[in-house]
Order: sequence, then structure tokens, then C-alpha cells
Amino acid sequence: MRNTILHTPTNNLKESIDFYTKLGFNYLPLNEKHYVFDGSITIEINADRYARAGVKIYRESWLNEVERLREFTPVAIIGDGFMLSDSTGVRIYLIEKESGIDFPDDEGVQSTLGNFAGLSLEGITVKQAYKVWKEIGFDITMGSEDESWMGSENKDGLSISFMKSNTCPHLFFNPSMTFFNGKNNLEVIAKIRNLEIPITEEITYFNKENIVDNIIIRDPGGFGFFLFSD
Repeated sequence: MRNTILHTPTNNLKESIDFYTKLGFNYLPLNEKHYVFDGSITIEINADRYARAGVKIYRESWLNEVERLREFTPVAIIGDGFMLSDSTGVRIYLIEKESGIDFPDDEGVQSTLGNFAGLSLEGITVKQAYKVWKEIGFDITMGSEDESWMGSENKDGLSISFMKSNTCPHLFFNPSMTFFNGKNNLEVIAKIRNLEIPITEEITYFNKENIVDNIIIRDPGGFGFFLFSD
């Protein structure tokens, strides 16, 4: 059971479900909610007009964390928990119960997108962007708050990379899922083209031969995907 999931809005539920299933995700309607998943990611697709892209984390109680968070940022009460945003504008939902999401046996199937490497967030400084996440269980795994890049992870295994502004020479959408596919990324890009998934940006910046070896796409709700070679 996964208690940390990604959360994406949509104004067309069918369009969003089709987007993910075309990419090889499994679809699971459960308790009047809509989920897509592969072996690494669980995403709730939410058609509510107040839904925003972000992360939803389930736990029995968030009261201690919320008490600390309220010392420096607003926290709203929602029906089954709390809602807040980090300094990058990413919405965080802290839900006070277990997710109750039970997956079938084929959850290990990898999507067309390749190797999931976590979320990427860009802020004015890494320290500022990480401040909220630190209080809700994301520990530093690589780098530091004083550098231009830092990695973190929570106990459920979701990784978040924080980038300082003016570090990434391409479009950046907060939040974005990152996939690192090494030399296989050209094959992934070819599959994306064959599936006729719209490409938001073709990136040649890192390639001396001006080859498109990295791309960015977005789901119908605006959640970004970085499909990178490394």
C-alpha cells in the first residue's frame, strides 16, 4: 500500500486517463477516485475544479508537523486533513488516514516513460524550497541546502530533487516528474513521438551534435515530465 502519491488535476477525466494508459500506466478506479500507476508511481487524477498539482501523503496524524509548519507558513484544514503549499507553489495534501489503495499483482509494469527518478522542483534557493518538505519527513540524501541542487526522500520512497533558479537551461514546471533513461532515452523519445504525445520542449542544449536527446511533456492537467538521458 502506497501512502505517498502524486496528485494531478484535470478538466477532462477521460482525456487524462487516456493520456496515462497510452503511456503504459495501469488504471484503477477505487472509492470514487481515479488512479493510474506503474511499478514506481501512483497518481491520483482529480477532476475537482479546486484540485492542484502536487503530492498527497497519508498518515494517521499530522498534528505535530502542522504545529511546526504553522510557525512559518499557512496551513488550511480540509475534510480529511490539511493542505498547504511550498515556496515553489506546489500543493501538498496531508491526509490523516491510510490511503486504502490496494493494487493488483501487475503493479510492477514499467511505463513507456522509463526509469522514474522522483519529482523535480525549482525555487529561488534550495533551502527555501526544501523548508516545508523537511518538516513532513523528507530527509536529505545528496547535496546540501546551500548548493544549487539537492536530493531528498521520505520513508515511502518518493524522491524530490530541488534546483536553485537559473540552474536548468530549459522550461521548468513545478512540479515535474523526472525520468532518467541514459542511452535508452532516444528510444523513449521515439516511442513518445509514435504515440503522438505532444512534446512541450525538445532539448539539444546538452548535446554537442545538436541532437534532441531530452524532452519535456505535460499531462492534460499541466503536471510536467522531464524525460532525460541523465
